[in-house]
Amino acid sequence: RTLCNVGAECLHSNFSKMLHLPFGWKVPQDRGREDKMKRLIVFLGNPGKEYENTRHNAGFLLCNELFPALSWQSKFHSMYSETSEYRILKPLTYMNLSGTAVSECTSFFKIKCDDILIVHDDLELPLGKAKMQKGGGLQGHNGLRNIKERVGNDGFWRLRIGIGRPKNNDVRLYVTTPFTKDEAITLSHVFDKINEKRQFFYEEWEFSIG
Repeated sequence: RTLCNVGAECLHSNFSKMLHLPFGWKVPQDRGREDKMKRLIVFLGNPGKEYENTRHNAGFLLCNELFPALSWQSKFHSMYSETSEYRILKPLTYMNLSGTAVSECTSFFKIKCDDILIVHDDLELPLGKAKMQKGGGLQGHNGLRNIKERVGNDGFWRLRIGIGRPKNNDVRLYVTTPFTKDEAITLSHVFDKINEKRQFFYEEWEFSIG
């Protein structure tokens, strides 16, 4: 061994002791660097069995179809999980306070607005239609409104799942009522089509079924 090599080993040994690491161990690399680049997908809905299959829970229902095998943890007032590409959030704050969950998650991971996708039901689109867009109006959606208030920006991506408008104009009752059997069949076809387009998330597109 050369004098230079001996010196390097001594330096490594002393540095390892300072870090309370056994000699020969390497200082861990920053594994979080790649994780910090993951985009966030937020599926909106209301928690609880009474809301499980309601129109307002179209976001939750799609999440169950796209990511059926995820392991979830309670975090950011939400059910939280990750894939190799995305961070996944299902807020448990109830729809109108969804911004609380989104702002906590985005602040913690320093996620930019361009990297946020909100998946939600949409009264302005007929059942059987879905649209991916960046920015745009809030369509009177209280969940989107609260997210804008808490995040401070409405330039996030949104995947709009059409549920249509009620004939009697009682929106509150309509969105908290389960899909009919025929509606559920149409919705399943919409979900199949969205699943085909997963690689095009964060790109604008739209389609109609039927």
